[in-house]
Amino acid sequence: MTGLPTPGPHRPVGTSPTGGGSAQENPPPVGEVPTAGRRRGPAGGQVQSVTPNTTDAIARRIAALRVPALPLRRGGVVVAADGAIIEAVGITAAIGSRVAIGPVAAAGEVIGFRDGRALLMGLAALPAIAPGAAVLADPAGSSVAVGDALLGRVIDGLGQPLDGLGPLATTAQVPASPPPLPPHARARVTCALPTGVRAIDGLLSVGVGQRIGIMAGTGVGKSVLLGQITRWAQADVVVVALIGERSREISDFLDTELSGPARHRTVTIAVPASDAMLCRVRGAQRAFAVAEWFRAQGRQVLLILDSLSRVVHGAREVAMARGEPGGARGFPPSALQLVADLAERAGGDRQSGGAITLIATVLAENDDRADPVVDAARGVMDGHILLSRRLAGRGQFPAIDLVSSASRVMFDICDADHLAAAARFRRLIALIEENRDLVLMGAYAPGADPELDQALALQPVLAAFMAQPRAQAAAPDDSIATLKALVAPMETA
Repeated sequence: MTGLPTPGPHRPVGTSPTGGGSAQENPPPVGEVPTAGRRRGPAGGQVQSVTPNTTDAIARRIAALRVPALPLRRGGVVVAADGAIIEAVGITAAIGSRVAIGPVAAAGEVIGFRDGRALLMGLAALPAIAPGAAVLADPAGSSVAVGDALLGRVIDGLGQPLDGLGPLATTAQVPASPPPLPPHARARVTCALPTGVRAIDGLLSVGVGQRIGIMAGTGVGKSVLLGQITRWAQADVVVVALIGERSREISDFLDTELSGPARHRTVTIAVPASDAMLCRVRGAQRAFAVAEWFRAQGRQVLLILDSLSRVVHGAREVAMARGEPGGARGFPPSALQLVADLAERAGGDRQSGGAITLIATVLAENDDRADPVVDAARGVMDGHILLSRRLAGRGQFPAIDLVSSASRVMFDICDADHLAAAARFRRLIALIEENRDLVLMGAYAPGADPELDQALALQPVLAAFMAQPRAQAAAPDDSIATLKALVAPMETA
């Protein structure tokens, strides 16, 4: 047939066309690039054949050039601002969710909704916020970082370090506002927590897992008393939340009251008065979350909150900003409910064996004992210690008004002799206070009331027992023994 190429001579498979023998003595496996031989380039030069190592290197380079898929974040934009409230549309987030606002990603939070718009409030200063500024959800900002690395550190209400000691090597994340322990999971208060303060250990004993409020006006020695308890209390961990205090007071508290070994077991959350109102609430919730994590590890935690009133004031500003109606003395219901919500997070845990003992200060404005926050705190706590401006004026520190103070768990943590001695001491103090004006006017004739005569005779000793130098700790056993010895003459009379 014409037009077809003439077939060449038959040669065995694997032989060279020139008859020079086998081209490949050992053919490579199927799929593998041959490693032997060279091929000529266009200019006749030698080009090295591709090896498996070269293939792997090319594959690695291609993989390195791939851009990982970025998570989708649905955001919104700012459309209005009114005072501390920013309104945004397009953002899908629940109340309490953290958001980043504007080009500087300022921290904010969703506090409510109105007419299809999200109401945002800043957790810090909100600079350069203009209409159309981006609003992005920040899921990681709603949790609290915890771990043993917090011990000895000072952080702010958002969890950022304030002590200049570098980043925090935390080990876990927990929710800021978990549900409180159910009633059946709570441990009873059955043992005392020594505080090192003679008047408290002897007359107003605090129990492990108790919730107690220190109520007073300004300038009557709250910070000094809290510092004594922080240094001397027998607890595994101390969490101190300084909320709404002046920056100078925070610095002084850290340098004076937390100096020495007490600093290494203490976690301090500091929210100065200049911070946003919402940050006060979140700072308190962070302190409770940290304390709850240590409790879950089986540790005995002392949580000191100074002050609960400023936390409630911050919650009041947030509630009023989102349009919640006011209640008692201008406090919206949600603000006063926060007192119970925080108090219920303290207590003992049956499962872990740990406990949170809460000591919260309550600021009585104008020394008003009927303040709504004072009433709310007194109703949900297991005791209260009232500091008196009158006693502070006499130079008695701590200025504890024993007659107006009470610990509701003393009957569960103290023996009968201790309870009897504390009751007699309280009665002597009450007799002196009730008849003080009568005695000062000279209208009381000695011998008219033998019990009052004994109280007046013991008055200097009783006052010395109630007072305590700032730097002098009192052993709990010595305090109770001294108490029993003081009231013993009344038994023999």
